[in-house]
Amino acid sequence: MRKFYLKQYLLICTFLMLTGISFAQTKTVTGKVVDETNQPLPGAIVMVKGTQKSAPTDVNGNFRFTGVADGTITLQVNFIGYQGSEKTVTVAGGNTTVNFSLAPRSKDLNEVVVIGYGTQSKRDVTGAITTVSSKDFQTGTVTSPDELIQGKVAGLAITSNGGAPGAGSVIRIRGGASLNASNDPLIVIDGVPLSQNGISGAANALSLVNADDIESITVLKDAASTAIYGSRASNGVLLITTKKGAAGPAKINFSTENSLGNPEKTISVLSAAQVRAYVAANDPALSSTLGTANTDWQKQIYQTAFTNNNNINVSGTYKSIPYRVSIGYLDQNGILKTDEIKRTTGSVRLSPTFLNNSLKVDLNLNGTYQQSRFANGGAIGSALSFDPTQPVYAANSTYDGYYESYNTPGVPSSGLNPNTPRNPVGLLNDDHNTSQVYRSFGNLVLNYKFPFLKALSANANFGYDISKGQGRTSVPATAAQSFTTLGNNTPYLQKNTNTTIEYYLNYTNSFKSIKSTINAQAGYGFYNFLTTTYNFQPLSANNQPQPNTAAPNYPYGQGEYTLISYYGRLIYTYDEKFTLQGSIRTDGSSKFSPSTRYGVFPAAAFSYRISDEDFLKNNNTLSDLKLRLSYGVTGNQDGIGYYSYLPIYSLTTNDTRYQFGNTFYNGYTPSAYDTSLKWETTDAFNGGFDFGFFNQRLFGSIDVYYRKTKDLLATVPIPAGTNFTNQLTTNVGNTNSHGIEVNLNAIPVKTKDFSWTVNYNIAFNKVTITNLYLVPNPTSIGVQVGGISGGTGNYVQLNSVNYTPNTFYLYKQVYGANGKPLEGVYADLNGDGAITAADEYRYHAAAPPVTMGFSTAFNYKKWSLSTVIRANLGNYVYNNVDANLATGGSIINNIGVVNNATTGIYNSGFKAYNYLSDYWVQNASFVRMDNLGVGYNFGNIFHDKHTNLRATLNCQNVFIITKYTGLDPEVYSGIDNNTYPRPRTYTLGLSLGL
Repeated sequence: MRKFYLKQYLLICTFLMLTGISFAQTKTVTGKVVDETNQPLPGAIVMVKGTQKSAPTDVNGNFRFTGVADGTITLQVNFIGYQGSEKTVTVAGGNTTVNFSLAPRSKDLNEVVVIGYGTQSKRDVTGAITTVSSKDFQTGTVTSPDELIQGKVAGLAITSNGGAPGAGSVIRIRGGASLNASNDPLIVIDGVPLSQNGISGAANALSLVNADDIESITVLKDAASTAIYGSRASNGVLLITTKKGAAGPAKINFSTENSLGNPEKTISVLSAAQVRAYVAANDPALSSTLGTANTDWQKQIYQTAFTNNNNINVSGTYKSIPYRVSIGYLDQNGILKTDEIKRTTGSVRLSPTFLNNSLKVDLNLNGTYQQSRFANGGAIGSALSFDPTQPVYAANSTYDGYYESYNTPGVPSSGLNPNTPRNPVGLLNDDHNTSQVYRSFGNLVLNYKFPFLKALSANANFGYDISKGQGRTSVPATAAQSFTTLGNNTPYLQKNTNTTIEYYLNYTNSFKSIKSTINAQAGYGFYNFLTTTYNFQPLSANNQPQPNTAAPNYPYGQGEYTLISYYGRLIYTYDEKFTLQGSIRTDGSSKFSPSTRYGVFPAAAFSYRISDEDFLKNNNTLSDLKLRLSYGVTGNQDGIGYYSYLPIYSLTTNDTRYQFGNTFYNGYTPSAYDTSLKWETTDAFNGGFDFGFFNQRLFGSIDVYYRKTKDLLATVPIPAGTNFTNQLTTNVGNTNSHGIEVNLNAIPVKTKDFSWTVNYNIAFNKVTITNLYLVPNPTSIGVQVGGISGGTGNYVQLNSVNYTPNTFYLYKQVYGANGKPLEGVYADLNGDGAITAADEYRYHAAAPPVTMGFSTAFNYKKWSLSTVIRANLGNYVYNNVDANLATGGSIINNIGVVNNATTGIYNSGFKAYNYLSDYWVQNASFVRMDNLGVGYNFGNIFHDKHTNLRATLNCQNVFIITKYTGLDPEVYSGIDNNTYPRPRTYTLGLSLGL
């Protein structure tokens, strides 16, 4: 606690010092810039016409000039996507206030959007691109940048990995295209492509990026937009742009958020009284083993979680050098006891210019230090199944005082029963899994315009992303969870070093005589990814080797791969109506053999601004209409081994050595390999319309796409004896996907004091496997996937030709007249009179074919109200929790120990386990309100025009509507097994700007 208050104190002191500096300024011109709905526009640029003075607006839309001489001046203001404005005012001695209200651009659509290796006017964009700015981000407690745009983009699905602090999400753009290779999009932060490798000691690498430093996130969806990134763009691209300083005096922003989170829902299990009644009715002899307690184990492991998030940043210009410096501190507890992360972040961004503005320099440095304690997730499952008639603590316990199950119930000397769950509270308190993670990423970008040819510029980008994750899992020897290993005190350590080097030339020029604009680019890229993982022998609590373990053969192992790229792009615009774009990229990956190493990825696109035709220019209804068409090829090599094309022999462990005479020798184990392994490629077509009506009071887009992925990188069974294992990662199979995306925006009401904005997006997506074999195999059912908890080697999903990936493959349950399932009775689908594996059938899939997002905001004077709602339709989930616990065998097992069950037992009536019944597959369609927030802008406080205070109150995970009976229907894999609950979080936020 002392460290926590010290950090708070240091932040406040820094803030007050900077405040004093700011207050020392005199003779100022201040004001505020708002949009058409009276909401502040942060980042707008205000300039004093005819001078070099300029200033950006802060998070509350305020700007300030100091040292302005008496007299008449003209102020100009510009903001991306809005029409510029200027006002002439007279400065006479005291402070002067000038406010601006900007209207959105409609027909000119000159908004600049980020694309691969540059920017482009929105009116000229040919691909399917969506940008979400900080003004439209999700609010509340946000620990990972992906949470900012959840539900904001059609075709972008972001599924949380659970409610643990920093757990991160599964991100999918248009559903993904691969089976075994990665389906994650490429993420690029300020020109630095991030590796998809995780970092030891961090639940999610992306959560190490401070969301408060982000200005906008651009989603590239179609191949014409992503092909410039070639090998890693099959699954789309997220371009993250961070905030930077602008010309003007120092501006200081401080924000603090304090949150409380509670489990929104827990699993319904039997109470102690219900367990006693069940045992008395089904096996009275076991009643004597029951206790007298009434323990709600889920209440014992969950808590109200507190989160504190503070950020302070200073931006402006120092001696003509624009800068932005920020510091952030996050302390977040999980709703599962002992779960916590403490994260400190810092960033510096400098943007100086030299040589009469011919040389532009952008230096971007980011650093993170995070300390974590990871709760033992096994406590979640144990809390569901542990006997509720037993107490948390027992006086005669030799295992840190916790009640445990013994071979002879109630007799510690008989030893722990290895086939029963451990005490959930003991699992949490005795397990100390702690980590320290260091990460730094950034780049130096140099852009030089040649004086002899202003249209030509050279760009160099030197980027890095380095990290170190270390930690230790410590469990005392007296803990029941590690009694066979005499405790645990095993460390871990991993280092990552990623390097980016890019050079490109860019030529941009307009030829007014022929109404043409040309933007040409050619470049080279070098990318290296190195991971070093250190090996440690498992240690007991006394730091001695654990029983039956061997020392590692090598102190560490390294994995490294390199990409070398050559790329070019040409964008031609005629008469500001017709745009043609072509690009090509060649990538070479060290993951493939020299003969298949290089892949070529071309793309072409066309757009036609129909609304600029003479017959539509004066149309009072239609304000924008553009046709877009594109085709492109992208590649994939992520998600597979670094050396899968090489014959690799691994040294066996010391406990499997061979003896020759009196000497023991290690052997070598071969790994399967494929010398012909090559790129997985995706061909994609996209067609769309951008439209606007009533001067952009109603606007949006419609896109239709078709993708074909071939040479899938997939792990498939192979005939025995053809390689060193019975499975091989190779190029085999194809998938097709197609879909429709609709994005609608509306401003139903817009007055001086009141405004209402609405966004709605919907996406339809279908993925089908069209080939899965090296040679045709009509007798094969496919490749079983989707392993579950329960039994041995049970799979409930199947990848097969002409079906969606991860389709459920189970027996068809038969029901009785009362509507309840008949235990062990399944439909004889092939009619042979017997129930065999041939009667299993394909039954729905995990992926939702329809996703929707809805957000709306109301603004009345200084008040604001907003919400975000998402929906998935048609997704199905296998309830693995009930499959394990909604049976009589869960309460009364075959070793004479009483555990617990979910209340689903009353619906199933099962006595035994029936894992392969489709009874457990449920429709998991849902509607979820992600966010509900209200804000109030106090404006200038302390009678000082330089300050602005805004307060917000947010609720996250407000409600969910679903028929799914499990904990949460939003499970990406489609298999729900003891998911960490997502909390319902209430956040109070304050932001103060100077």
